[in-house]
Amino acid sequence: MSMSQLDSDDDDGLMNEINMTPLVDVMLVLLIIFLVTIPVMNNAIKVDLPRASSQPLDQKPAFVDVAVQADGTVVWDKTPVNDAALDLRIAEAAKREPQPELRLRADRAVRYERVAQVMAAAQQGGLSKIGFVTEPRSK
Repeated sequence: MSMSQLDSDDDDGLMNEINMTPLVDVMLVLLIIFLVTIPVMNNAIKVDLPRASSQPLDQKPAFVDVAVQADGTVVWDKTPVNDAALDLRIAEAAKREPQPELRLRADRAVRYERVAQVMAAAQQGGLSKIGFVTEPRSK
């Protein structure tokens, strides 16, 4: 029972080698592109720039530390202040140029209401940069 030529074990139609012509063509095109673009990249415009002596600004941003203790006491740069003195110091800091950042440290046990009052006083006084300082979690 022979079927026809489809059952033959003859592999005349299969090709066992890779055609390298397309690969060589692509490589030659890439080589030509690189040969054309490399001289263009190296030809920069020569400009004789003026010389000037200047010192770089090494100005650290100003900040004010404000801490709210567990009992609600506000400490401005390591000095305890009441609400009236806090408003005056905020107004003075808001007038400085550049305006300092208010770094707010709040005790874990302090009421949120007290922290919100300090933030509102800073906003009403004209300080717009407020940062919260926290401790990293220990593992």
